[in-house]
Amino acid sequence: MQDFWQNYIDGAWSDGGGGRIDVVNPGTGDVLAAHALANAGDVDRAVRAAERVHASRVLTDMRPIERGRMVQEMGRWLLAHLDEISRVLTLEQGKPLWEAVTEVKGAALYFEYYGNQASTVEGKSIPLGAGYFDFTVNEPYGVSAQVIPWNYPLEMTARGISAALATGNACVVKSPELTPLTNAYFAKAAEAAGFPAGTVNILCGLGQVAGAALVSHRSVRQIVFTGSVQTGIAIASAAAKNVVPCVLELGGKSAAIVHEDADLEAFESDIRWGIYFNAGQVCSAMSRVIVHESRREELLERATEIAQSLSVGPGIERDVEGPTMGSMVSDGQRDRAAGMVQVAESQGARVVTGGRKLNRPGAFLEPTVLDGVTSDMTIAQEEVFGPVLSVMSFSDDEEAIEIANSTDYGLVGGVFTKDLDRATRVAQRMRAGQIFINEWFAGGIETPFGGFGKSGYGREKGREALWNYVQTKNVAMKLG
Repeated sequence: MQDFWQNYIDGAWSDGGGGRIDVVNPGTGDVLAAHALANAGDVDRAVRAAERVHASRVLTDMRPIERGRMVQEMGRWLLAHLDEISRVLTLEQGKPLWEAVTEVKGAALYFEYYGNQASTVEGKSIPLGAGYFDFTVNEPYGVSAQVIPWNYPLEMTARGISAALATGNACVVKSPELTPLTNAYFAKAAEAAGFPAGTVNILCGLGQVAGAALVSHRSVRQIVFTGSVQTGIAIASAAAKNVVPCVLELGGKSAAIVHEDADLEAFESDIRWGIYFNAGQVCSAMSRVIVHESRREELLERATEIAQSLSVGPGIERDVEGPTMGSMVSDGQRDRAAGMVQVAESQGARVVTGGRKLNRPGAFLEPTVLDGVTSDMTIAQEEVFGPVLSVMSFSDDEEAIEIANSTDYGLVGGVFTKDLDRATRVAQRMRAGQIFINEWFAGGIETPFGGFGKSGYGREKGREALWNYVQTKNVAMKLG
């Protein structure tokens, strides 16, 4: 672990005009390293470097299959440095080491997938009758600005820049202040893959300084953001002034509807992965379980056993996949989640287990299960972004759907039942961008992901994400 990490602009490592920021290990509360802090001037240099690369057409003129091989090489480079990257990720973010290994592998998979897709972004011919030849081509926007969240700093960056590079865009990445370190490895991977200087630029900066400068820069042609609704609105407003398209993934308050015929033994795994993976700091976390009243007590008992079985402590000490949970990303995030549990209790919810800070250094919160949650409670409407499961109950399908759709969000949802006809009917009526049936987090990088309502707009993952990074040009030719 090096003591000081720099930004990467136009193929060179550099200090930031904004000074330095401490990166804290949330598993211990100790300062882990310092990182250069970018200011508006640094952002301008990075955007101009990316703009120069795009204007040179070095990426656009390349045969797509060759560009795709370079994208794939970045993924292979990450895997070749798996142990080093996953260790740094655990130390800066707090997740168990085995979860960090999973994230690095997931990041590499995006480069493999989109590298394979590079040569499939095809145009089409349009028949206009005799005397004309008309066709379309898909051209990259140019400079793609990517503002990255702190919960999955490696995988979320990979998700965006792999698709952007595969379609011939240059990228400027604003890494998260809380977890900026692992983003440096994308710069090294891009160098190793042979991308020209200026193609990938990585900066750590404060949102109100570097982030604001990036999303409002007149040479940025496309923006990708994952984070809060409030910040997403600010970014969309800044982008609108320059008429720049955005992809916004703004979190959720996702619900799983568990019917009376559901397999609750199998559902234990969905609880473990759905709300306690990454200490619940997942935009598509299963934060609400809406269970049929006849199975409520059994589900509560199983959920409580899962929560109490988790070994909670520093992620670096938890390297084997199993019932473990690391810290949250910071004391501030931990305190916010604990405060929301207290508010829920004051509003009539019952803390079945957990809900308190651990009496040890680090940003730890006990895995929590709440009972008696109703739709009018704050915790049923606002994203906790922590290891807190809210259990609600219903008597018939109409009530379950009404509860599930009772928030402003609409990212993902789940239906658990042996009756696939019922599952299909309920899935059709749930207001969410992705529905899981009988397994939370079913799907993969091949499946489009994005939300309804205040969960944002645009889609990431899958082939659908490629269209975020290209614009259609039509060429109409009069034949002699």
